[in-house]
Amino acid sequence: LRGRLGAGPNRMNRVTVMRTAAGVAQWAGRGATVVIGYDARHRSADFARDSAAVLAGAGCTALLLPRPLPTPVLAFTVRDLGADAGIMVTASHNPPEDNGYKVYVGGTGADAGSQIIPPADAEISAAVDAAGPVGKLPLSQDWRLLGEEAVERYISGVCTLPLGRERGITAAYTPLHGVGGKTLLTAFERAGFPPPRVVREQERPDPDFPTVRFPNPEEPGAVDLALAAARDEGTDIVLANDPDADRLAVAVPGHGLLTGDEVGGLLAEYVLGRTFGEDRMVATTVVSAGLLPKIAAAHGVRCVETLTGFKWLARAAGAGERCVFAYEEALGYCLAGDRGRPVADKDGIGAALVLAALAAEAKRDGRTLLDLLDDQARRYGLHATRQVSVRVSDPAVLADTMRRLRAEAPRAFGPLAVEAAEDFSTGLNGLPATDALRYGLSGPVQGRITLRPSGTEPKLKIYLEVVLPVERDVAGVRADAEARLDALAGTVRALFPEEHELRR
Repeated sequence: LRGRLGAGPNRMNRVTVMRTAAGVAQWAGRGATVVIGYDARHRSADFARDSAAVLAGAGCTALLLPRPLPTPVLAFTVRDLGADAGIMVTASHNPPEDNGYKVYVGGTGADAGSQIIPPADAEISAAVDAAGPVGKLPLSQDWRLLGEEAVERYISGVCTLPLGRERGITAAYTPLHGVGGKTLLTAFERAGFPPPRVVREQERPDPDFPTVRFPNPEEPGAVDLALAAARDEGTDIVLANDPDADRLAVAVPGHGLLTGDEVGGLLAEYVLGRTFGEDRMVATTVVSAGLLPKIAAAHGVRCVETLTGFKWLARAAGAGERCVFAYEEALGYCLAGDRGRPVADKDGIGAALVLAALAAEAKRDGRTLLDLLDDQARRYGLHATRQVSVRVSDPAVLADTMRRLRAEAPRAFGPLAVEAAEDFSTGLNGLPATDALRYGLSGPVQGRITLRPSGTEPKLKIYLEVVLPVERDVAGVRADAEARLDALAGTVRALFPEEHELRR
C-alpha cells in the first residue's frame, strides 16, 4: 500500500492500517511471528504500534523494531530471526504527505526476508476485505519491543560483504532527512572507513523533507547540498540514501550523479571479482541496461533478467545457484559475498559500503570511479541510458497508448529502426505477465527502448539505451551517446498530446 495520509478507504490512516494488519495476521496464521519496522514519516510510529496491537490480538507474536530504521534492517531481521513475516511502514521516496505499508515473507527458504509476490498479495487483500469493522478487532498490548541488538546484527551482516582492505576514501553523505544516517555512519565505522561528511541540513529525520522538492535522490536538485559539501570539503565521492535507505545514489564531485546502470556495472564487476564458486549468478531487470549480461559472461556466470522490483530480483537464482549481485536502474542494489546474502532486498547501506571499498581501491591506484567507467566502456562498449517519464492527467491515456503500440508497432524511433518488439503482457520468456513493451533498435548504433506504465502514479516510464563501441576517445563517444539519447527522447513526444508533461 502507498498513498496520501487522510480519511477514507483509499488513504493511509489508522483504519486502513489496522484492517491491513488484521489481513496479514489471518494470512500468516495464529501463532506466527511478525517483525514490524517503520521509518520517520508522519504517523509511521503510530501505524507500527497499531499493527503490533492488532497482530498480538490475533494471536501472533509481534516484534517491533526499537526505533525508526532503514527498510533493509527490517528485511534482514525477518530472515535473521526466522520470523514468519515482516511489515515495514514506509513510503520510501514519496512526497511528505504519503505513507505506505510493505509486507515481507519469512520462514527459512531462500526468499526469506523478501517482498511478497503473487498469490500472497491477493490472499492478504482478500483477508483484509474480510476483516470486518476495526472497532470489533481484538487488540492486545502484549507485543515486544526489540532492542538495539537487531541493528547491531544487521550491521555485522553487511560488514561481511566484499569490502577489500583499502579504506582511504572520503565521502560526503546525505540521508535526505530519512532514517539511514545513524545506521550508515555506524556501519562505516565498524568496517573501518573514515566517517563521511554528513550534510548538516539533511542529517536529522524530518517527515516534511524541508530542503528538497521530492525526497528522491534521482530528482533534480535533491543531492545539491551533498555535492556542495563534497566541493567544500574536497571529498572523493558523494553518497545519498533515499528516506528509508534501501536505495543508493552516487556522485563524483565535479561530474554529478552517476546513473543506476553505471553504479550497477561498477558494483557487479567488483563483487564478481571478489566472490568465488561455479554456483554464482547475477540478476537485473527488463528495463535496466544490457551491460550486466556482458559483465557476467566475462566472469563466466549466468545473468538472469526479471521484471522490475526486488520481489522478483530476490528470487532470480535457480536451484543450486547463489545470487551474488542484483540491481535495477532505479538505484536499487542487492549484494552478497561468499558468506551469504545479508539482505534479500535492495539495501542502500550495504551498497554504500561496497561502493566505498571499490572507490578506495581505485584511489589507491590513482584512479576514480570515472576511470573505472571508462574501462568498462572500452571493454564492453558504452551503454548510455536515460529514463524519462510522461505524466498525464488522465490514466486512460496510458492504456490507450499501450493498446495503440501493441496494435501497430513503430517502425523506427528517430534514426533507429525497430528490429524486434517484445510484449511482456503475454508472460514473455517465462516471466509473469506485465504491462510493458520493449523495442530493440538498430541503425547507426544499437539501442533499446522500453515503455512501462507506473504502478503507483499516472505516468509512463520510458527507458532509453544506446550502445556505442569505444576505441580511444571515451569522452567523445559519451557526448555522441548523450546526443543520441536526446534524439530518442524527442521521438517519445510524438506518442502523446502536447499538453502532457515530459520529465527527465
